[in-house]
Amino acid sequence: MQHKILIVEDEEIIRLGLQDNFELENYIVETAADGEEAIAKADSFMPHLVILDLMIPKKSGFEVCRVIRKKHPQTFIIMLTAKTEETSKVAGLEMGADDYVTKPFSILELLARVKAFLRRVDTDATSAQAAAPSEVVDFADIHLDFKKYEATKGGVPLEMSAREFQILKYFWQHKGEVVLREDLLQDIWGYTTDNMPSTRTIDNHIVNLRKKLEDDQANPKIILSIRGAGYKFDV
Repeated sequence: MQHKILIVEDEEIIRLGLQDNFELENYIVETAADGEEAIAKADSFMPHLVILDLMIPKKSGFEVCRVIRKKHPQTFIIMLTAKTEETSKVAGLEMGADDYVTKPFSILELLARVKAFLRRVDTDATSAQAAAPSEVVDFADIHLDFKKYEATKGGVPLEMSAREFQILKYFWQHKGEVVLREDLLQDIWGYTTDNMPSTRTIDNHIVNLRKKLEDDQANPKIILSIRGAGYKFDV
């Protein structure tokens, strides 16, 4: 499969430089210079992955991320941001981004992360063909359909990203076990020990999942933290 990438960046030098690098890697690339163009391109081009700068005109990267995540839940989103504040990164992940890279960044690091994500596209496609007809689970007052990417809590629909469904499916498959952060980075994000980033991305995703699933985020009963190791899905 030849993968499609949408690059959203208002600085022309960076946008064209990224386009050149990814086309040299044999990806099909489209670009957008502002938020409105990004949303339109996402609808028409249907990329597998979006590289999204947060500081863009017309519509912010946060808004673009929110719209793309809602309309195209299986599309991966990597944020680019010049901001070093943790709140900006957390806000982007809450909008549905899968990961972030802070400017200035290494093009080799970005390429490695993109390759890791897109390996998941092929893996997920293969898994889907071999999957059982129904992938529906229920626990507490939560209903998850991993095939349809649908979730409810107490009968109320939950808005969740494809990455969040992947994390929950992995937890369900390993319920009762301690899941290491390194396991999640390798098996969900596709990172290897050679290009493994900070584990803060995972922690932020867990925070978002707890907001949606737990009755009391401060005292979680479903996704438990295991100090110095990772998490346990206690259902």
